Amino acid sequence: MSRIASAFAQAKHTALIPYITVGYPTVETTLKVVPLFASTGCDIIELGIPFSDPLADGATIQQASYEALRHGVTPRVCFEVAQELRRRVKIPLMFMTYYNPVLKFGLEQFCSKCAAVGIDGLIIPDLPPEEGKELEQSTKRHGLDLVYLLSPASTEERIRLVTSRSSGFIYLVSLTGVTGARDKLPEELESFVARVRGRTEKPLCVGFGISTPEQARRVARVADGVIVGSRIIQLLDKDKSLKNACSFIKCLREALL
Repeated sequence: MSRIASAFAQAKHTALIPYITVGYPTVETTLKVVPLFASTGCDIIELGIPFSDPLADGATIQQASYEALRHGVTPRVCFEVAQELRRRVKIPLMFMTYYNPVLKFGLEQFCSKCAAVGIDGLIIPDLPPEEGKELEQSTKRHGLDLVYLLSPASTEERIRLVTSRSSGFIYLVSLTGVTGARDKLPEELESFVARVRGRTEKPLCVGFGISTPEQARRVARVADGVIVGSRIIQLLDKDKSLKNACSFIKCLREALL
């Protein structure tokens, strides 16, 4: 059983999956906060590779990527950070990146390096499954999961395609649009999750817009995992001691019990 699969193996346990941009606000912060999150009840960590054109991300993560790039955080730096984090934590680590950096690095080389440093899977929001077969082959060769995304606008045909090809889990985008903290989640969230649930037994994780424990609790009633990003990035920016971010993670974890 892979590390990602084991994160969903515990009965009646909703996985908590925080997203952080590698190198934001500093590399040192990333190296500190991931072990803290792991010890506070997180099940998987999404490590965002900074990219100059993050089309799926809202203003908060776009700014984090910009600042990290400005400070020289390249994919190679992200690999170094991931390797050090693997020494410090046992929970699954995933890269969230866009396809361009992977393609430029070389698909096979990128996947080989991911496996070597202890990365367990990839989330690539701008890679549709119709164009993902070559990368799927490389991820399989190196024991990595490749997670595809579904939005509320997905057709039945698209749901069948993604549920058959995604590995590790399926990333359900809670709303149409980009990432970012929201005051409320869509009313049709439950019906969207139920629609996908009827097509697969793979774990379903919901992200985009989740910014409060109450929202996380609502998602946990229907999904197998809760993904939170922008709100965490905001807290890391405002409090260099990391206390507020860790307190927020604790509140999320309690909300999922």
